[in-house]
Amino acid sequence: MHENIFVLGLDEVNLETLQDLPHLAQYRFHALLSLDELLGGEEIPLPELLDKVREQLRSFDGRVDAIIGYWDFPVSSMVPILCADFGLRSAPLDAVVRCEHKYWSRLTQAEVIDEHPRFALVRLDGEEPSPPSEVGFPMWLKPVKSASSELAYLVEDEERFHHAVREIREHVGRVGDPFNFVLSHIDLPPEIAAAGGRSCLAEEAVGGMQLTVEGYVFDGDARVHGVVDSHNYADTSSFLRYQYPSSLPETVVERLASISKRVVRQTGLDSTTFNIEFFWEPTSNAINLLEVNPRHSQSHARLFEFVDGIPNHQIQIHLALGREPILPRRQGPYNVAATWFVRRFEDGVVRRTPTTEEIARVESKVPGVRIQVEVAEGDRLSDKHGQDSYSYELARVYAGAEDEAELRKKYDTCVNELPFEFD
Repeated sequence: MHENIFVLGLDEVNLETLQDLPHLAQYRFHALLSLDELLGGEEIPLPELLDKVREQLRSFDGRVDAIIGYWDFPVSSMVPILCADFGLRSAPLDAVVRCEHKYWSRLTQAEVIDEHPRFALVRLDGEEPSPPSEVGFPMWLKPVKSASSELAYLVEDEERFHHAVREIREHVGRVGDPFNFVLSHIDLPPEIAAAGGRSCLAEEAVGGMQLTVEGYVFDGDARVHGVVDSHNYADTSSFLRYQYPSSLPETVVERLASISKRVVRQTGLDSTTFNIEFFWEPTSNAINLLEVNPRHSQSHARLFEFVDGIPNHQIQIHLALGREPILPRRQGPYNVAATWFVRRFEDGVVRRTPTTEEIARVESKVPGVRIQVEVAEGDRLSDKHGQDSYSYELARVYAGAEDEAELRKKYDTCVNELPFEFD
């Protein structure tokens, strides 16, 4: 008997990754809604999306064994709601929201760790707020719920603070309003109910080497299975690449794993993968927790496949089916791997992207490389959702190599041979 696994926003790249899993013959993957339906519009009609998925699942001629998703909001909230409806395994909704609501997440972290920046809630209703006295400049100002650093601003003085407030106020409802719908499903603490989904979090800017701890929770036991380094474009907060395995000292990795497990246990997460972003300052050895993501990290899947031998999707599938996850270690064809982000730092209209034939030619020329274009001809970059506040993602280059020098060489070759044109 095969098992029917339904995937919210199943795209070609993730389907291809799922098809690399062992024991593939026992799985049948089914798409629930397209990415455009879930992420592409000016609004996120969450109640309608949920009803559409429920109808599709109820009309399915067979057994529904699991529901999963790889994307941030609204997918990250839809999965636990739908799994509860159909009696399937997933993280509890309140635990997911406790992580995703940035202010609630900070309050939860502060109950068990000290390794986090100073923070404060900034309300956007009523008169224009002033910078909170608890947090000094420079600070980050971001909605309590956003995705991919959208509407996150680094502000260095009061003038820029007020500019960021105006920008966030104008656009916060796109995610904030449907997030309020999710909050209505949960018995909230008074301070979170008052904050709602349209407030902001202010937190002090911290620095150092950025990295991500990836793990999962099975039957209440939080486990860490990898640490991924994050590298930015020079003098920016925009990611250049994720690299695995981490170059950090083992003592730092152990500290990060300990902090991650304490926080995850405090949130109440279970039956889910997670990834937690940190900063580590090598000089002072200080660690600061940046963000807890109670969802699967699809952007790391190829990294684990290149280095460990199987994509991390294996863990998510096992959890959704109620099985203890098993992931090999260092059994892949490469010693190191990276997800590279090809970006543009000014707006424009896309006039030309690499063709399918051009991409195939580059992938054939450069072994151990997969290319995923993120824009289409005619797109205005500033109209694309899910971008950070300072750059526009054009493509991703997944690469495996013997060492970092070879990784860079492969990336440079790909970028030089991928033709993009803009007006």
